[in-house]
This record gives sequence, C-alpha cells and structure tokens, in this order.
Amino acid sequence: MENDSEKWDLVLRPKNKWYEIDIKGVWHYRDLVMLFVRRDFLTAYKQTILGPLWMVLQPLVMTLMFSVIFGRIANIPTGGVPRLLYYLAAFVPWTYFSECLNKSATTFTANAGIFGKVYFPRLVSPISGMISNLFKYSVQLLLFVVIYFIFLSKGLKVSPNYHVVFIPILLIILAGFGLAFGLIITSVTTKYRDLTFLVGVGLQMLMYGSSVVISFSSFGPSLQKYLRL
Repeated sequence: MENDSEKWDLVLRPKNKWYEIDIKGVWHYRDLVMLFVRRDFLTAYKQTILGPLWMVLQPLVMTLMFSVIFGRIANIPTGGVPRLLYYLAAFVPWTYFSECLNKSATTFTANAGIFGKVYFPRLVSPISGMISNLFKYSVQLLLFVVIYFIFLSKGLKVSPNYHVVFIPILLIILAGFGLAFGLIITSVTTKYRDLTFLVGVGLQMLMYGSSVVISFSSFGPSLQKYLRL
C-alpha cells in the first residue's frame, strides 16, 4: 500500500481515527436546519384535508385502539388509571422516539440527491427531523394534559409525582437513541436496502413486546429486570 500511495501527487488521510461530530458546522448551518424543519412540516401535511389536525387524531385513534384491544378484549389492568389516559401517556413519547429513528434511518437514501450536489453537515437532516418531531410531540403532550384535566374535573384520583421534572431528560434520551441507531441503520441501508423494511417491523415488535402498551406490573419478576434495561 505504501508503494501505491507514492504514485499519487496528493494523498488524503483523516486527521483523526475516531468519528468527530461537527457541532460547530451544524450551528453554522442553523438556518438550513430551520428550512428543513419547515420543509418536513409542509410535506407531511401537504394535500391533506385535515392537515396538522392529524397530529391530534393519530394518537387518539391509536389510543382508542389500544384501549379496546388491550383493555376490553385482553383485559390487561392499568392500575386504576383510565385506559385512554394510560395508553396516551405511553404512546406519545414512543411516537417521538420511533419517528426520530425513522427519520435518521432514511437520511442517506432520502437526501441522496441533495448530498451529491451541495455540501453541508450531514447531521443537519436528522437533527431537523428531531426538531420537527419535537413540535409534534409538544402538540400531543398538550392533548394529554387537556385530557388529564378533563378526567381530573370528573373526580379522577390520579396525580403526577416528581418524575414529571425528568421529561426534558427523557426527551433528550429518546432523541439521542433515535439519532444514534438511525445513523447506524442509514449507513448500512446504503448497501442493504432490505434493512429499511426491517426497521418498521422491528419497531412494531419492540412496542408490543415491551411495556409501552402493556402494564409493567403485568410481567413477572424475571421479565421485569430485562424491561428495566
């Protein structure tokens, strides 16, 4: 290899063997990040009749479906919490994580045309997806708060504890996991496109196989220690 490299006038080598995250570059292109956020929002609801109203309807429909399947049919207990409130509290953060992962997992394939024409930090695309999904999460979280106060006005005996202060940390963890696993997946899907289909199936299996829609107390002690991980 050394003899081959000597034939070239210029040899490019990395400055560092480890992967470096160009945070300064992303901040320098922050205007482009906001343009991508606007693009994601417009393309998601373009040519739809209900438009942004789907941000509210989607969690409501899924929550009602979980309430029927896991509540009335499977009769899985929710610890005295109303089923609508219980499943909505779990579905909203899970949706944020899954959409962040899906957005990051299609970074290279969805933006191949842009990446080949102009340079900008590649993290701009998945980070813009995280921000646009965060806006969607905020709307759905507001929906959860409204429904909670409706139940509270009807005499609900459930009150939040001190864990609510960790919601911002939870969002950072969810976004970080979605970004990290999504970048690993998108780097592999450039060669193996089959992985794109496996991501959707894997997320569905992970949701139904964890305590996202099933009460944590419904699992035995031997399984609970794995779910805690």
